[in-house]
Amino acid sequence: MFVQSLAALELQPDDAHHLFRVLRVRDGEVVTVTDGGGGWLVTQVAGQVLHPVSDPVFEPAPAQLTIASAIPKGDRAEWMVQKLTEIGVARIVLVHCARSAVRWEGERGERHLQRARRVAREAAMQSRRVWMPDIAGPESLSAVVLQPNVVLAAPEGVAPADLAVTPATVVIGPEGGFTPDELACGAPSVRLGDTILRVETAAIVAAARFAQ
Repeated sequence: MFVQSLAALELQPDDAHHLFRVLRVRDGEVVTVTDGGGGWLVTQVAGQVLHPVSDPVFEPAPAQLTIASAIPKGDRAEWMVQKLTEIGVARIVLVHCARSAVRWEGERGERHLQRARRVAREAAMQSRRVWMPDIAGPESLSAVVLQPNVVLAAPEGVAPADLAVTPATVVIGPEGGFTPDELACGAPSVRLGDTILRVETAAIVAAARFAQ
């Protein structure tokens, strides 16, 4: 369960409803809470208030892998965010590429982004992550490739073992793939397998391969 601060132990209204009305947690039960920034502690419920019963523990940050992905169609974007959160990536960036069929723009795009952040938060609670992933974007591919140690996931790329760098960011293109100009951006390309993968599948494969 997430709290704003380990010092205050205040639950957001939705979380309090879920804890006390849905899960029906009662007085005397213990609940582990985290601030989403690596800190956690054990609490005990009394009068629908959380009281600390352990000292705070601070976990080191996970491997700082970013998955920068074109946006899949329909609800596959939320599924992708959920699974990437469960795997443990540090940052998820939604990217607009030349061949992107889905673009999150304006107020509608902001609603999609906020929904993705809620999905990530729920997935982090479900998987008991103490570090919340950062959900950002949409950004242009030209902006993403300016970051250090960026690689593009593309069938034309080398095998992961042959990469000259350890990826900090893996970019997943749209269903139509990267354009020749995008492939010539200066970032190396890596091959994720022998078959053509859907956007969300490629993102999961990349995360599982490089989030070590």
